[in-house]
Amino acid sequence: MKSILFLTAIVISSQILIGCSSNRIETLPKDILEVDKGNPASQFNLGYMYDVGEGVPQDFEKAMMWYQQAADQGYVKAQFNLGYMYDEGRGVAQDILKAFYWFEKAAQQGHEGAQYNLGLMYSSGQGVKQDYKKAFSWYSKAAEQGYPKAQFNLAILYKDGQGIKQDNKKAIFWYQKAAEQGYVKAQFNLGYMYDVGQGTKQDYKKAFYWFEKAAYQGHAGAQHNLGIMYNAGQGVTQDYLQSVLWYQKAAEQGYKKTK
Repeated sequence: MKSILFLTAIVISSQILIGCSSNRIETLPKDILEVDKGNPASQFNLGYMYDVGEGVPQDFEKAMMWYQQAADQGYVKAQFNLGYMYDEGRGVAQDILKAFYWFEKAAQQGHEGAQYNLGLMYSSGQGVKQDYKKAFSWYSKAAEQGYPKAQFNLAILYKDGQGIKQDNKKAIFWYQKAAEQGYVKAQFNLGYMYDVGQGTKQDYKKAFYWFEKAAYQGHAGAQHNLGIMYNAGQGVTQDYLQSVLWYQKAAEQGYKKTK
């Protein structure tokens, strides 16, 4: 099916700000008392409250100050959030090198979001020399912890042979892991792999299954591909009405190749 499209770009997304669970903070005064004692968890919580403006006026500079104190004591969530603040220039001048430094600190402690971010930075050469082998290493660590974006990017590296020997079967494996968690781009790419028989036996029914999963999440390319499959009766009973419906959904999103 030559018209079927495939998503090949590495996902680049903004980093995630980790907060505290609702039952982690009882009251602000109690946290202040604990902060005075140098408790890193309380320092982190207070930083988060200033960050989001919860119980206090939002103040990124104060958030930075408390994150810094907790991070200096090795508190992993604070290290991650500090990396985010430097990466985004939030409460401080943007500094990609310092962002990398703190993400690395958190990643070395097993923080999957930080491991994923290091993978992004190594793959794009942001704040560090581009190195696909190191990107592969950090994506692998996060992927093995079940982080879907890392699983998807790891699949891309296996498919393209960047930082690792090209292996479509392993690409399929990691697409599947991410797709099963509802990661729409992985669902789309997995559908493509089954559609063309890349890394697996060609299977239009499975291709249709994964394209449909992605299409219902609003993926325009998947909606377009469902239109093709309904029109041709591939992996599903031929249905021109359904074909038109899915082409229309893709078209409404401005999908240019929809006819």
